[in-house]
Amino acid sequence: MPSCQDTGTAIAMVKRGTHVLTDGRDEEFISRGVYKAYSEGYLRYSQVAPLSMFEEANTKTNLPAQIDMLSQHGNTYDVLYIAKGGGSANKTQLLQKTKGVLNDKAFTDFVTELVQGIGTAACPPYHLALVVGGLSAEQNLKTVKLASCKYLDGLPTSGNKLGRAFRDLEWEEKIRKLSQELGIGAQFGGKYFLHDVRVVRLPRHGASCPVGVGVSCSADRQAKAKITEEGVFLEKLETDPAKYMPDITEQSLEKGGDIVKVDLNKPMEENLKYLSQFPVATRLALTGTIIVARDIAHAKMQDMLDSGKGLPEYIKQYPVYYAGPAKTPAGMPSGSFGPTTSGRMDQYVDTFQAQRGSMIMIGKGNRSKDVTKACQKHGGFYLGSIGGVAATLSAKSIKKVEVLDMEELGMEAVWKIEVEDFPAFVVVDNKGNDFFKKWSKEAAKEPEADSFFDEAKNFFHGLDKDQNGKLDVNEIMGGLQITKDKAEKLVKQFDVDKDGMIDVKEFELMLLKSDAFKEQLHS
Repeated sequence: MPSCQDTGTAIAMVKRGTHVLTDGRDEEFISRGVYKAYSEGYLRYSQVAPLSMFEEANTKTNLPAQIDMLSQHGNTYDVLYIAKGGGSANKTQLLQKTKGVLNDKAFTDFVTELVQGIGTAACPPYHLALVVGGLSAEQNLKTVKLASCKYLDGLPTSGNKLGRAFRDLEWEEKIRKLSQELGIGAQFGGKYFLHDVRVVRLPRHGASCPVGVGVSCSADRQAKAKITEEGVFLEKLETDPAKYMPDITEQSLEKGGDIVKVDLNKPMEENLKYLSQFPVATRLALTGTIIVARDIAHAKMQDMLDSGKGLPEYIKQYPVYYAGPAKTPAGMPSGSFGPTTSGRMDQYVDTFQAQRGSMIMIGKGNRSKDVTKACQKHGGFYLGSIGGVAATLSAKSIKKVEVLDMEELGMEAVWKIEVEDFPAFVVVDNKGNDFFKKWSKEAAKEPEADSFFDEAKNFFHGLDKDQNGKLDVNEIMGGLQITKDKAEKLVKQFDVDKDGMIDVKEFELMLLKSDAFKEQLHS
């Protein structure tokens, strides 16, 4: 079982050899396998079925699974199993770019913004996949998912004129180093934001340049299997990854400051006053009672407010931990019990804190600026817990678990847990400070669709071969594939400052005045 218990959507990609005969019920039997794994194992049920447009119920089996059936030559039956976490799946993005991004400077700037905007909510260090091109949006995103599973590692490492896909090893290394320099780190700063990177370049339609990005969390959540005439074979996975970790002693962590003990059973107002003494990044050890609630429970509490009933007292009396348990193994106080992505609860914070609820929140990853504003306005705190160590938390820190409210929601119910020396960090305080601010989307340029001027600037950098910020006649002639006479006429017409060259502003003017050049920009 992976250390992170949020096992998400069950996905199977099957390649059946043309010489393999089955009764045609392949999807049914794979679904039975998923059912058995989740009903007999200790994984958390994450799938919810729609009863109507807005009503849902947990299936309590993690079904339905996503099953893709393909054919292949030969007599083997190959399967790729993926347990795709919701947090990492939510980080998948498809961006429709243009040819303007396909030069070194523009692409570097774009990737920097893209990586910086991913954030820490899906348990880094990540396995990152970036796919440039594709004959359709669907092809691009499917390639992203397979690349993030290292399923495409055998691709060629160079392209050709026939349009074959390839891995760009140079850009994989560039992005890995770039991520280290950003300093985002594995959740709380440092250089280990990415385990590894896969960059795949696909052919594209001349008028479209889709770029897809996706991550898988620090836990490897996929396995290959195959059935041959010799038998059934399953990829052997590492059962003791901790042996690759360096020995970390408490003394080596002293530079992080003293660990502050917090008694959660003291009155909420007393603990808020106590926490206000400490800056963001302060290490905490929490002992006492915590309320556990996720998305659906928060939505139900919002309904209580909207109907005039008010918030339950427990959400005012104790900190709220964004998490949900897996089944409890025999002899353990709880099943795997790690934090979920806190950002999904951002919409409730201001409203709840105005009613003195959710005053101390515990979860993983960065929050929106609205949460920081709400904490400053109402005097609340957001504490970061460590993602990806769900089994460790349940074994060492969680001493007692019981359902408190909304039992009908299953894993999504409101739970009451007793913890001892539960590790956390001050991420957002009551003064408007946010540990993640320098890596936030507000701090970085949001990687959205290009405006015309963004495209023009990227296109300009692609033509500016000597990177001196100006285009001479030869660069215009070669870049736009026109004659020297036409290039000279363009310089004469749009060289506003009469220095014999075209700068970026003059280039934008030139494009605005010419529909033909606008077309070339997008092709």
